[in-house]
Amino acid sequence: MRKIKLTREQLEVYERLESTREHFFVTGRAGTGKSTLLDHFAKSSAKTIAICAPTGVAALNVGGQTIHSLLRLPTGVLADEPLIQRKTLKKMLRTLNTLIIDEISMVSADLMDAVDRALRQARDEPHLAFGGVQLIMFGDPYQLPPVMPRDPHEKAYFQDTYKSIWFFDADVWQKTHVHVIELREIHRQKDGHFKDILSAVRNGTVDANMAHALNSAGARAVPSKQRIITLATTNRVVNEINARELAKLPGDVFHEHATITGTFNGETPAEKVLKLKVGAQVMFLRNDAEGRWVNGTLGEVTAISKTNAVTVRVDGKEHRVRPVTWERNQYFYDSENRTLDKKPVAEFVQLPLQLAWAITIHKSQGHTYDSAVINLGNRVFSAGQTYVALSRLRSLEGLYLTRPLRPGDIFVDHNVTRFMQQHLRLNAPKAGSSDESANEHSTKNADKPGPD
Repeated sequence: MRKIKLTREQLEVYERLESTREHFFVTGRAGTGKSTLLDHFAKSSAKTIAICAPTGVAALNVGGQTIHSLLRLPTGVLADEPLIQRKTLKKMLRTLNTLIIDEISMVSADLMDAVDRALRQARDEPHLAFGGVQLIMFGDPYQLPPVMPRDPHEKAYFQDTYKSIWFFDADVWQKTHVHVIELREIHRQKDGHFKDILSAVRNGTVDANMAHALNSAGARAVPSKQRIITLATTNRVVNEINARELAKLPGDVFHEHATITGTFNGETPAEKVLKLKVGAQVMFLRNDAEGRWVNGTLGEVTAISKTNAVTVRVDGKEHRVRPVTWERNQYFYDSENRTLDKKPVAEFVQLPLQLAWAITIHKSQGHTYDSAVINLGNRVFSAGQTYVALSRLRSLEGLYLTRPLRPGDIFVDHNVTRFMQQHLRLNAPKAGSSDESANEHSTKNADKPGPD
């Protein structure tokens, strides 16, 4: 296993999270190490913790459960719907010290309030936010927005009940003391000018000079012999590119079928049937225990055997790649030892690869590339989408655009701007204050303070 190394900034935040039972939202720009910090906390904390995320794949990536699965919540808008909780669930939730939610930006206000209500009810602590459980949230609202419901009645419910669909407009957020910590050290990019441009894209404040720099860099022709991944806005474009490029290669298509034990609802961590040829450009979907590749590493298939082994060339070196196992975990209460344990309830076995002449911008989340072609199609349809795409790159030298960026390609949800501006106002150092608190603030309702 790779040893997790924290920077001084990350270590200071870790120690803060570990030494208190207060609630935290840990955010930061792309490449600041939010996932690294979460991973370290999960492996090193002395607290009894459970980890969850709003989607199945996100939960698999952090070794936890989905929010709905962990708390046994019904799907859809919950509103004031009664929560049915069995004794086993209550016992399990009563052992918790800390609940971690990753990709919190994808959590709606309604689901945020449901998490609070479920924990209060299970732990029989109706007057304590989250039933007295410490909540630690990770994510960046500038990157991944919540999914707006399509049902008109559900839309009307959100409009009548909340200021917005975002988690930070949940009732519990308004009434609870929450520390917002913003990681500031960017590790992906080294060039200060590019960092400034990305920061402006994130905030929706790109000026003419920055736009010119992006479009000038992106207008260069893609080197014909260089393998470069395309980041596109839709699955349709990605599938078309991958199918076209695979068809260009000579030879037969190799089909690797996944082995599934138990139930994997919705999106799986890899293709159920992976199609490959020698010469195919692929991307790894898992970190390698020996450190030969990480999630997002690009390579080329150089050989395929009949024993479920594929040889992939990475940075000039060839590696034999075999199927790996993704486990869908579930937390449970061990009544004999009175502990919270985690066990796999389903397994997905597949080669940790996918075709990668192109992937969606959404699936590129968390990855780093030296070069990428960014295909925004006719328009950008999600706030933060352009920022996610551009921030995958280490430098401007690796940027290629299928068309020039337009003003409409860079926009920020006004609710995120409102929330973060409030954060920045509270974050501003006061006379006589130290600089140590310059990356943190608290939000609370003065009349209804949360638990210590």
